[in-house]
Amino acid sequence: MTQNTTQSLISPRPTMKVHPSAITEQNWVRTTLTTIALVFVTATLILPLLMVMYEAFRSGWHVYLSSITEPDALSAIKLTLLVAAIAVPLNLIFGLAAAWSVTKFEFVGKRLLMTLIDLPFSVSPVIAGLIFILLFGSEGWFGDALASAGIQIVFSVPGIVLATVFVTFPFIARELIPLMQSQGTDEEEAARVLGASGWRIFYSITLPNIKWALLYGVILCNARAMGDFGAVSVVSGHIRGLTNTLPLHVEVVYNEYQFTAAFACASLLALLAIVTLVIKEILQRNQHREK
Repeated sequence: MTQNTTQSLISPRPTMKVHPSAITEQNWVRTTLTTIALVFVTATLILPLLMVMYEAFRSGWHVYLSSITEPDALSAIKLTLLVAAIAVPLNLIFGLAAAWSVTKFEFVGKRLLMTLIDLPFSVSPVIAGLIFILLFGSEGWFGDALASAGIQIVFSVPGIVLATVFVTFPFIARELIPLMQSQGTDEEEAARVLGASGWRIFYSITLPNIKWALLYGVILCNARAMGDFGAVSVVSGHIRGLTNTLPLHVEVVYNEYQFTAAFACASLLALLAIVTLVIKEILQRNQHREK
């Protein structure tokens, strides 16, 4: 073998130079896409939010405080908090149970359960409200039995809670299922082999691994529970001071041309959205720090 052949075999192959434009977008492309995104976000999110805040405080603090502390507004705020306080824990229990079942066990009807979890995402909230009217209304399937027992579901707090639970129950389950599927079952199986009980495995292994996703799902569920309009509007009956949640109260006072009161109450929902985003960002940062 000649010296030239030997050198050609042991010498590294020349690397091909790639022009930067071949692996990265050109500056004008990045600038155009970023500008389009910022303009869209500003027009559809930031400006409406700023307008709500401006209209709410335009007449001064005195008018703003009187708008959110008048009896009907306080009743709507209390009912909204009550419904969220009931619906969110129920969805927390369901979300944990559903995610645990789907990711840790194999059983008949597993695919059906996952499909049903996504059902509220594909069904209009108004349709969900009508479902409860057909079931529990005076002319519904169980209307006569409930009336005989003196129980009222629709046009009262129980109906509002049921409608809210329906439209919010996918949030926690859908946050947990992908994470628990990616984690697998190796740690739980190892703990089971060592003799740990089911509850000990859950509190010591499963829960610490999903805590940030669980909190994130609870926050999203709470925000949707407080801000839902469609399903609650159907089953509430719009009884002022009794069955109007905060979003329904905003609609009522706006239709009565009490614009300052409407924007003042709407600002509370906007502040809830902002607080939700801040907490979401904090949770995501804590989650990244632990990785």
